[in-house]
Formats: sequence, structure tokens, C-alpha cells
Amino acid sequence: MNYRNEGYAPEEIEGLREECRETGRSFIYVEDEDLDVLESGECAHIQFVGKDFGEDVIYDGLVYTLRLHHSSTVYETAVAQIRKTHPEYVPPEERQPGYSIDVAKDEEIEELLTELIEELEETEAVKVQEHVELEHDFEYGIGIDVCLNVEEINDEVVENFITQFNAGTLKLDTTLYSFTSDEVDEE
Repeated sequence: MNYRNEGYAPEEIEGLREECRETGRSFIYVEDEDLDVLESGECAHIQFVGKDFGEDVIYDGLVYTLRLHHSSTVYETAVAQIRKTHPEYVPPEERQPGYSIDVAKDEEIEELLTELIEELEETEAVKVQEHVELEHDFEYGIGIDVCLNVEEINDEVVENFITQFNAGTLKLDTTLYSFTSDEVDEE
């Protein structure tokens, strides 16, 4: 039998099933030092066993809240707009070691960015909805990106998702939502 990648290999799948049995869950959390947001309760990197055209496979990916997806999308939209007028701007998360910074110019741009984010939120210019995206061309099993309209990502939320996903009964909310950040809510 030909496997597309190691995530389809029976011994890998059995290994994951064993880890799941040990934790008492149908999935495992994956440690990911590159994702600070995993500590927030709004995002989790998981793996679980599911089916792909009747064949067992490991699904590997992120489950995150709609609010987190919205704030990320607002931020990305604002950065893209800022770069139209300030093409030299490099967001902090993209700066390489040794990046030289013009502090005054950077502060000015950061202030504009903050104002733009607030404007995008107030005008509800960015709307998001629940979604599940699969990536079959993935390095391990099938990549999965899951966005759910819940307050936090916890064991119960992930278990419910996996149960419905694997049973083919998952119904996503197609309503478009917009959120405001906590800082705006407090003003």
C-alpha cells in the first residue's frame, strides 16, 4: 500500500490512538513553541485520527476561536493598508535579528496602525465566519484549520468538533461576525 506521507502509516495512526487512550481524549495537544497564542485559551494545536476516503489518517492542525480569527484578520488588513502608504513598514513579528528601526517613524506608524484597527472594528469592515479548511498536500497526515464561534478552545469544544467531524454531522455557522477588541470595549 502506498502512503502519501507518514500521517497515513498504520503504525503512526496506532501510536496516536495509544496516546489518545492514555489521555482519555480522542485527540492530543501538540506542543508548538512558535505559537504564543496557544497559551491564550483561544487556540490549540491538535492531532486526531479521522478518515480520508474511508482510509484512517492523522489530522494535524489548529482549532481557534472566531474572535481570534477576527482580530488576526483585522490586524492583517490594517498592516496591508499601512504598507500602501508606508511600504518600508515591517511589523514586529516579521522583523529579522539585526533589523534597524527608526523609533520616531515606527511609533508614528504604530499609532496609525492602532487607529486603523479601531476604525476597522468600529465600522465592522471585517467579518468572519466559522470554517474548516483541509490541506491534503501536508507534511504529516492532513492539515486542518478549524475556526469555531466559541469563547475558548478547551477539551469539550475539541471533543465535540472531532465527534461531529468524524461522524460527518458537523454544521458550521455561516453567519458573518464582527468583534471589537477588549481595549475598545473598555472605553
